[in-house]
Amino acid sequence: MIGRRKDRGRAGLPLTERADALRSALDIGGHELDAAATERARALVGRVEERWALKGGRTVVALAGATGSGKSSLFNALVGDDVALISPRRPTTAESAAAVWGEEESGPLLDWLGIHNRHQVPATPQNMPLDGLVLVDLPDFDSRETRHRVEADRILERADVFVWVADPQKYADARLHDDYLRPLRHHDTVMMLVLNQVDRLRGEGDVDRVRADLRRLTRGDGAGDHEVIATSARTGAGLDELRERIGQVVRARTAAEARLVGDVQTAAELVAEGVGQSTPPFTEEADARLHHALKVAAGVPVVLDAVERDYLRQANTRAGWPVTRWLSQLRPDPLKRLRLGDNTPGPAGIAPSDVRGVLGRSSLPAPSPAARANVQLATRQVAEEAGASLPPRWADAVVDAGSPREDNLSDALDQAVMGTPLRARTPVWWGVLGAIQVLLAVVALVGVLWLVLLTVLGWLQLPIDAPFWGPVPIPLLLAGGGLLAGALLALVVSVFARLGARRRRSAVEERLDEAIDEVSYQHVRRPVMAVLDRHEKTRQHLQRAAS
Repeated sequence: MIGRRKDRGRAGLPLTERADALRSALDIGGHELDAAATERARALVGRVEERWALKGGRTVVALAGATGSGKSSLFNALVGDDVALISPRRPTTAESAAAVWGEEESGPLLDWLGIHNRHQVPATPQNMPLDGLVLVDLPDFDSRETRHRVEADRILERADVFVWVADPQKYADARLHDDYLRPLRHHDTVMMLVLNQVDRLRGEGDVDRVRADLRRLTRGDGAGDHEVIATSARTGAGLDELRERIGQVVRARTAAEARLVGDVQTAAELVAEGVGQSTPPFTEEADARLHHALKVAAGVPVVLDAVERDYLRQANTRAGWPVTRWLSQLRPDPLKRLRLGDNTPGPAGIAPSDVRGVLGRSSLPAPSPAARANVQLATRQVAEEAGASLPPRWADAVVDAGSPREDNLSDALDQAVMGTPLRARTPVWWGVLGAIQVLLAVVALVGVLWLVLLTVLGWLQLPIDAPFWGPVPIPLLLAGGGLLAGALLALVVSVFARLGARRRRSAVEERLDEAIDEVSYQHVRRPVMAVLDRHEKTRQHLQRAAS
C-alpha cells in the first residue's frame, strides 16, 4: 500500500463498469456537457480500454521530477547500470528510458507507452523482488524544451505509478504542486514521494524538517498523506527502502487498475461540474398556467359558448313551443359556423373530424396577439422553472425543448379541438316534451278551428250551440288551454335547456381539457421531461463512475 487509504482499485465498482458508466454519461449528456471535459474523458475511456487489453503482470512506474532533482541518477542507481545519460548540462533527459525487470513480454506495453530506449535488467536474486517492473525515467516536467515537457506529460498519462522526485531546493515548486499533485487527488494509492539529494542537507534535523514540509504541502494539495522517502543516489541512502516500496506495488499487481480508477473518478468529477446536483421535478403550477394559456389560444372559450348555444337551439327546435320553433330553425348552427360539430363515425367508419383533418383547419378565430404572447410566456415559464437549478447548458436545452414552433403548436391545438366530439346523445326529454308540445298544439288548433267553424255558422245564421265544460265553452277551453299550456311548457323547456346546456358545456370542456393536455404533453412537457431525463441519467452515470 503506497498511500494511507484503501486500494481504490479494489474498492467500489470494477474499472470496466466505471469506464462504461463514464462512456454512457458522455453519450447521453451530449452537447450539454463541457466540450473540453468531454473530449478528455473520451480520450481517457480509450486509454482505459487500451491499457486493460495490455494489463498482463507488468507495472509501469514513472520517475518524474523537475530539472536538477537527480531522478536520472536515482533511476541508474535503482537499475544498477548507467542507462540514463547524466551530465552537468541541463536538461539532460530528452527521451524517456525504460528499464524492464523479468522475462514477461513487455514489447506491446512499451510500444503503447511510446518508449524506444529500453534496457532489460539482468535476472539476479537481488532483482527478483522487482520482477514485472517497468521503470521509466521521464524528461523534466519543467524543462525549457517544450518537447521534453510534452514527452513527460504523455508518459505520465499512461504510467501506473508516479514516483515524484523532489530535491531540497525545489520541493515546494508551484509547478509540481499545482500542475501535478493537486489534480491527482484520487491517485494517492499509486503515488510515492521521494526527497532526493538529502546528502546536500548538512544541518542537524534538516532532512526531517524538509520531509515534513513536503508531506504537509502534498497533504494540502489533496493528494494524500504520504511518508516521504529520503534518498541520495550518490551515497545510496534510502535506495533499499525505495526499492522495497516499489517491489510491494509490483507484487500486488493492482496499480494499473488503481491508477485507471483514479483517472475515471477524476474525469467523471470534471465532467460532473457541468451537471446539476439533482434533477428538478416538473411543477404542476407551471403546467396549469400553460394549460390555461393553450386553452385560450386554441379558442376553447369560443367553442364552449358555441356548444352551449347549440344545445339551446336544438332543445328549442325539438321541444320548444311549436309556434316559435321555426324561429329557432332560422338561427344559424353555431358549431357549423366554426366547422365543428358531431363527430359520430358514419357507415364507412369515417368521422367528420377525420374529414376536417384532411380538408384543413377549423373556422375558429386565430389567436389574438395577446393569446400568442401568453402561450409563449407560459411555455417559456414552464421550461425556465424546470431548468432553473440546472447549469446553463442544461437550462438552455430545457428552454429550447419547451419552446415549440408557433405554427406547429397552433396547428396541433386546432386539430385537437377539431378532433373532439362536441355533441352527445340526444336527451330523452327532448322527445317526450316535444311530443307533448305537439299534442298541445294540436289541441289548441282543434279549439281554434272549432271556434272558427262556430263563427262561420253563426254568420250564416245556422244556429249551433257549442258544448260547455262548466261555464267555459269547450272550443275556447281547447284553444286557450292548449296555447297557455304550450307556453308554460315552453318555459319549462327553457329552464331544462339552460341546465342541460351548462352540463353539456362542462362535459365538452373536460374532453377539450384532455385534448389540450395531450398537445401540452406532446409539444412542451414531453420534450422538457426528455431533457430532464437525460440530465438525470447523465448525473447517475457520472456518480456511478466517480463512486
